[in-house]
Amino acid sequence: MNDRPGPPAPIEVLVVDDDVRVARVNAAYVGKVAGFHVAGSAHSAAEALDFLERGHADLVLLDHYLPDETGLALVGRLRQLGHHTDIIMVTAARDIGTVQAAMRHGALQYLVKPFTFAGLRAKLAGYAALRRALEGGGEAGQDQVDRIFGALGGASAGPAELPKGHSALTADLVREVLRGAEGPLSAQEVAERSALSRQTAQRYLKLLERTGRVRLSLKYGETGRPEHRYVWV
Repeated sequence: MNDRPGPPAPIEVLVVDDDVRVARVNAAYVGKVAGFHVAGSAHSAAEALDFLERGHADLVLLDHYLPDETGLALVGRLRQLGHHTDIIMVTAARDIGTVQAAMRHGALQYLVKPFTFAGLRAKLAGYAALRRALEGGGEAGQDQVDRIFGALGGASAGPAELPKGHSALTADLVREVLRGAEGPLSAQEVAERSALSRQTAQRYLKLLERTGRVRLSLKYGETGRPEHRYVWV
């Protein structure tokens, strides 16, 4: 009898955007990220509220410019009604006032349009890392608190630090996977969690190791050939 637990349930995502075509593209992006599932789409605040009243979503990708009210006004109403669904703003609104208001309303991330698949994937990877860091409940020591608060942010390799041919978004994605891990990971494990190829994951792990952001350790198996394992410093 196999008592091993099955794979974790996917993270259910509601995509909210007034443009039907944009919502369809965003939903397709979400569907390509391992561990995430599109629960539904809405094109107005009323549709989004109706969905959450009748169904369930762990995360809402929320546009700010909706035809009936702003995304932030919707977040306020959701909180008043007792809905604690997590929010990532996905919007063309880039003025500092809106960004600040999103933070005050409890948005976990803010992704400015237009963006690439890699950009959204990095935000989703950070969110998944946050959920893993929060699993188990109980009390947290300072190390765990730092990991929780760092899951969605923290220092990243900026464009100026990366050699030619490397993407800051991909470096951020690898970083978020490592930061959310409970221990050292192999290049294959990083590849699986980030939906990158093993070769790409290995290339960015070596880069992050050279810059001092990742520490390499060796794990020896039965064959005697060591496995390289990486942990975020």
